[in-house]
Amino acid sequence: MNQQKNLILNEEQVLQKIKRMAYQICERNLKEKSVVLVGIYPQGYHLADLLAKELKQVAPFEVVLVKLELDKKKPLNEEITLSVPADELDKKSIILVDDVLNTGKTMAYSLKPFLNRNLKKLETAVLVNRSHKKFPISANYKGLELATTLSEHIVVVLEKHEKYAALR
Repeated sequence: MNQQKNLILNEEQVLQKIKRMAYQICERNLKEKSVVLVGIYPQGYHLADLLAKELKQVAPFEVVLVKLELDKKKPLNEEITLSVPADELDKKSIILVDDVLNTGKTMAYSLKPFLNRNLKKLETAVLVNRSHKKFPISANYKGLELATTLSEHIVVVLEKHEKYAALR
C-alpha cells in the first residue's frame, strides 16, 4: 500500500512554532527561578532541546533540560528513566514535552516519575496536537492543532541532519 505523505510544516514554520511556544512558556513562567523541560525521548527530547535554546535567549529564568525515556509501545514493561535524579525536580516547575499528542497515552505514562514528587507545577508542551483523547491529557503549549483521522499518522522530524518537517 502506497501511503501519500503531505508536508504540514516546513523547517521555517516549525522553527516559528517553537519560537512562539518559547515566548508563551516565558510569559506564563516569568516569576519562576527556573523551568525544567522534560523531553520524552527521542522526538520530544529533540523538541525540548530546541525549546530550551529559544528560551535561553528570552527568559529571565534558568532553563534545565532533562531526558525521559520509556517504552512507548509497552510502557508498563520497562522502567521510566530520567537523566537526573527525580528528587532534583522537587519544588520545580516542570514542562513535559513531546512531539505529537495523539491519544495521550505516552504523556499519561510519562507522568509516573512525577507522581510521588513535590512539584511546584507540571505543564505539557507538544509541537502537534491531534486531540484523539483516550487519556485525560491536554497540552498547555501547542505549536499546531491539527484535525486528523485516527488512521492518519504524524511524523515529526527534528534532527539537525535531516530536514525539519511534520508529515502526515
